[in-house]
Amino acid sequence: MPVESNSPHAPSAAQAATGSAADLTPGVPPPGQAPSRKKIDRSIVEGPIGAAVWKIAWPTVLQNAIGGLQGIIDHAMVGHFVGFTGNAAIGVSWQIFLVVIVFISSLFTGMGVLVSRFAGMNDQERVDRTVYQAFLTAFALSVLVMAPLGYVASPWLLDLINATPEVKAEALPFLRTMFLFSIGMLMFFMLGGALRAAGDARTGLYLGVAMTVLNITLNVILIRGAGPIPAFGTQGAAMGTVIASTTVSAVALWLILRGKLVVHFPRNASWRPDFVVIRQLFRFGLPAGIQGVAMNVAGVLMLRFIGSLEHSAEAQAAYAVGYAELFSLITWTSVGLMGAAAAVAGQNLGAGKPERSQQAVYLAARVGVGVACAVGAMFLLIPDRLLAVFGLTDPNVVRLGTELLRFLSVSGLFITVALTYTGGLQGTGDTRSPLFITLVSQVIVPLGICFTAQSMGALQSTTVWSAILVGHITRCVLSVLRFQQGHWRRIAVELS
Repeated sequence: MPVESNSPHAPSAAQAATGSAADLTPGVPPPGQAPSRKKIDRSIVEGPIGAAVWKIAWPTVLQNAIGGLQGIIDHAMVGHFVGFTGNAAIGVSWQIFLVVIVFISSLFTGMGVLVSRFAGMNDQERVDRTVYQAFLTAFALSVLVMAPLGYVASPWLLDLINATPEVKAEALPFLRTMFLFSIGMLMFFMLGGALRAAGDARTGLYLGVAMTVLNITLNVILIRGAGPIPAFGTQGAAMGTVIASTTVSAVALWLILRGKLVVHFPRNASWRPDFVVIRQLFRFGLPAGIQGVAMNVAGVLMLRFIGSLEHSAEAQAAYAVGYAELFSLITWTSVGLMGAAAAVAGQNLGAGKPERSQQAVYLAARVGVGVACAVGAMFLLIPDRLLAVFGLTDPNVVRLGTELLRFLSVSGLFITVALTYTGGLQGTGDTRSPLFITLVSQVIVPLGICFTAQSMGALQSTTVWSAILVGHITRCVLSVLRFQQGHWRRIAVELS
C-alpha cells in the first residue's frame, strides 16, 4: 500500500548468533576487517529539506517512469500482435495479481517505517536486522503460499470479474505465470524499498533500469517470437517480467551479501525467523496490506461493473490502457513522490525533527500537482493519439478511452496530493489512517455510486468514470486533513 528500538538489556537475534553486542556496534568492523559497507546518508536529516526530498524523489520517479515504460511497451506490443483482447487480458490479470501481491508487499511498508526511522537514528544494526527478516518472511509467503494458491485460483478469479471467454483465454496463462514466479518481483520491491528508506534511491534506480531493459528485450522476443523461439503472445509478456525480475533481484542479493550496499544482512545470520521484528513488520505493514487489498478488490469489482456494460470487452480494454497505463504517467510521479515523502518524513522523525517531515510532504505534493497538470493537458488535447500508441483503433474503444481520459485529467490533480500525503502518514508510522481513508474513498464511495446506478438501471460508462473521480477527490481531502492533525508526530518505533 508499516516500528520500534532494541531493549538495551537483551541482545538481538543477530547479536546472539555472532557473539557479543559489541561485535555489531554500528560502523565498527570485526577485528582485522576493513569497513566496506556504505554508511547511512545523514544529509536526509541534516541538509536542506528540498535537497533531501529531491535526492530520494528523482531516482524513484525516474525508476517508476522507466518501469512504467515497460508496461506501456507490453500493452503496445500485445495490442498490435494479439489485439485489444490481449490488452484487456493484461489489464484484468494485473488487477487480480495486485490484490495478492500488495498484501504480501505490506511487509515492505512495515519494513520502510522501521528502516527509515532507524536510519534517522543512525542505527545500522537495526536497519540490517529489519531488512533480513523482511526478506525471510516475503520469501516464505511467496513460495509456500502465493505460488500454489494463485495457480489453482486463477480461473475462478477471472470468472469473478466477468472476463469474456476471449479475454479469459489470453489472461489465464499470463496470470498463472505471474503467480508461480512472483518471488523475483517481490524481492525487487523489497530491496528497492529498503534502499530508499535507508536514503539510497539511486541503486534502486540502476537496478530498475537494468530490469526494464532486460524485460523489454525478452518481451520483444517472447511476445512475437524470434528464430526458433515461438510466439507466446500475451503469456510472453508475463514470462519476460518474471525472468527479468528474478535475474535482477539475484544480482541485488549478491551485492547485499558482499556488503556493497547501505543495507546488509547480519553476519552469520541463520534462517531462523526473528518474531520480534516480524511482529513489528505486520504491526505497521498489515494496515497498509489491507489497504492495498481493499483498493485492488475495489478495482476488481469495478472491472465487474465495466464487464456488465454494453461493449464490455471494449470498455475493459479502454480501462486497462487509459487507467492502468496512461494514467500511470501521473501515478509514476505521484508514487515516486510518495516514496520520497515517506523516507524523508520517517528519517527526520527518527532524528527528532518533525517540522522537516512536514515540510517534505508539502514540497512533494506541490511538485506532484505540477506534473499532473501537464499530463492532464495531454489527456484533453491528444487522447486519440495516446490510445493509438497501444494499437487501440476500434471506434468503440477509442470513444470510451477518450471519455475516460477526460475524467482522469481532473482526477490526477487529486490523486497526486492524496498519494504524497499518504506517504507522509505511512512513512512516519501512521498506517491505520490511510487504511480507513481508503475504505471510504476507494471502496464505499465509488462502488456505492456504481451499485446504486446499476440497481436503478442507469449504469453507463460515464457513471463508472465519475465514481473514480469522486473517490480520488474524497481520498485527497481526507488524507490532507488527517496529516494536518499531527497524530503521526507521537508514534513510537521500537524493537523490544
